[in-house]
Amino acid sequence: MNRIIGAPSGLPPDTGKPEVRRIAVDEGGAGQRLDNFLLRHLKGVPKTHVYRIIRSGEVRVNKARAGADTRLAEGDVVRVPPVRTSDAAARKAERPAPAREFPVLLEDEHLIALDKPAGVAVHGGSGVSFGVIEQLRQARQYGEAGGARFLELVHRLDRETSGILLVARKRSALKTLQDQFRERETGKTYLALVLGDWPERLKVIDAPLHKYLQADGERRVKVVGKDDADGQRAITLVKVRERLPGFTLLEVTIKTGRTHQIRVHLAAQGHPIAGDDKYGDFERNKALQKQGLKRMFLHAWRLQFTHPASGERAELLAPLPPELTSFINTP
Repeated sequence: MNRIIGAPSGLPPDTGKPEVRRIAVDEGGAGQRLDNFLLRHLKGVPKTHVYRIIRSGEVRVNKARAGADTRLAEGDVVRVPPVRTSDAAARKAERPAPAREFPVLLEDEHLIALDKPAGVAVHGGSGVSFGVIEQLRQARQYGEAGGARFLELVHRLDRETSGILLVARKRSALKTLQDQFRERETGKTYLALVLGDWPERLKVIDAPLHKYLQADGERRVKVVGKDDADGQRAITLVKVRERLPGFTLLEVTIKTGRTHQIRVHLAAQGHPIAGDDKYGDFERNKALQKQGLKRMFLHAWRLQFTHPASGERAELLAPLPPELTSFINTP
């Protein structure tokens, strides 16, 4: 029997067998691509299978075939054929992420600006069961009556990086803010403590980056030549904030948002970030841990953007976390 999500009570008991579902698109799903919409609703189903049922025509939007890139509108009805998840995926779905709130820098009906702590992934995946967004949804009763209807990450931060993270509360805000990030209309400045004495003359790093996988499947990034076909242009602006014995504290503004951009660009100049376990000085990092630095010294300190509703320019600041402040203040 067909089942409509959100329909009144009186549905047949759940037999545990997969069945056709018809999902009504609400405000939270409006404007989303069909493939992303399905991936959100079919937790535990492999991506390859999701795309297969779209291509086969088993997925219908308002009773018509639709492509993976079809944009959904509020009120659309998506027919989803019977699909099975693995027992492991089913068990995982039964264990929601633990509810957790994070320090809030700004919150209104359109967005939430969080001060993310280091060591927390922004979302689940790649060996991480859950991240900030899953925990926040659980804390805000995402999807429940009276709870938050829409919470989505606007951008990403590395797990090891602390600082400002934007979350959209409306799809319209998500699109507007992501457009700003893509068009480089935001101002993103980080505080980074690097090893050694940073050259005062070195203020602009314009070096292409290339992503690749190591033999163990771990993702890495490296600087390549400007004529490298696989290179993506990456621009980083550097300003010396403070010189310390053996270190330099930098204000780093990125004009492009490439994976691991700051970490790779600074390391390529011979001044890796203190505590960086991927691109840093590993022997020096061991010594720094004994001195009290237990994490990478990279913090998303300032973010400038245009508010998606008011159109006013906003600037947010997240002070250095106590563990980083205490490290640079220790003689």
